[in-house]
Amino acid sequence: MNNATFLEKLLDLSADQAGGAEACLSGRQVVWVSLGNDQFFEIANRGRRPVKASLRIPGETPYHGANNVQDHVEGHTHDGEFVLIAEDGSASLEQYSIQYVVGKFWANNHVHVVGGKGSVNTRYLYHLLCTVNFIPFLSGGGRAKLTKGKLVEIPIPIPCPDNPEKSLAIQAEIVRILDTFTELTAELTAELTARKKQYNYYRDQLLTFEEGEVEWKTLGEVFQMRAGQHISASKIMDNAGDGHIYPCFGGNGIRGYVQEKSHEGEYLLIGRQGALCGNVHRMKGQFYATEHAVVVVPNREINIDWAFHVLTLMNLNKYKSQSAQPGLAVGKLQGLEIPVPSLTKQARIVAILDKFDTLTHSISEGLPREIDLRQKQYEYYRDLLLNFPKSEPQTEIVA
Repeated sequence: MNNATFLEKLLDLSADQAGGAEACLSGRQVVWVSLGNDQFFEIANRGRRPVKASLRIPGETPYHGANNVQDHVEGHTHDGEFVLIAEDGSASLEQYSIQYVVGKFWANNHVHVVGGKGSVNTRYLYHLLCTVNFIPFLSGGGRAKLTKGKLVEIPIPIPCPDNPEKSLAIQAEIVRILDTFTELTAELTAELTARKKQYNYYRDQLLTFEEGEVEWKTLGEVFQMRAGQHISASKIMDNAGDGHIYPCFGGNGIRGYVQEKSHEGEYLLIGRQGALCGNVHRMKGQFYATEHAVVVVPNREINIDWAFHVLTLMNLNKYKSQSAQPGLAVGKLQGLEIPVPSLTKQARIVAILDKFDTLTHSISEGLPREIDLRQKQYEYYRDLLLNFPKSEPQTEIVA
């Protein structure tokens, strides 16, 4: 189904209207214009103003930087409906930072402030900009920058520009469909945040014991702990395939896949070096652990799943060294203490916490999987709905 036919069905056009829509969405009637075309767009950069954190007056107005809301302040630089495009400092160049804002807000000088005029729905503009590959428009090397000179060159498709009423109707229907997915994703994300707070609350309550209630032992007494083995980076592939079937763990989690395994069974892995130093993983199966991970084997008085929740609660990152390359020493870890209740009590607590952990962290079930599916669904329909025929951007459209 081409996008013209798809939009006809979405708009529920009558038979005598359908031909007009087909023509409207053909290459002759979908016109690409540059973002600098002031007939369709407003670039409201003039009001932007950066304020150091120490000089901001606390208030209710969101203070926007390149990627998100950085603070809430008194006053505002803009009031209306706009799209914020990172000028520099986007967290990702491939998925460039685009924000949609309505009402009063404060924009610093790391975002371009853009809005639709007249026959352009600003929310439609937002969804379109989320599909743009910004890399060809960036300059500046290490800290890539989208200058205003390049911003104004970005091409935007306008359906039926000579019929503003029909154009806005098409844009509004596209927005309605895509917003259905973004709203559902937002609801699921809010649900996930609430469940994570709930998990943290119950974990803190269930793993906190009064003095004398349980026995405390050092990690060295109840665990065997040993750093993993070195493997050449050339042997690690980004994706599984061609015999590279075993996940390879480093200090930050899975690094890739390798052809040989170092361990098989049930273990805990603690990142001992890297940005996520101190993170704890449950590993059940066959895998390779590099020297940047500590392999943990509990003794018979410790439930391995209990150990996972306890070590996660301990926030092991705070025990890393303060050297030039911070890391966790196995000897340091062995001296830390954990509570050791009966195996029966450990199992009862694990049953509760694992339900929350699955709901909040599992990528094969639970909320993270649901959010991922909804995001993919949104991207599918976004690409289908916004796949207009290409043409050279026009600088002016005469009705």
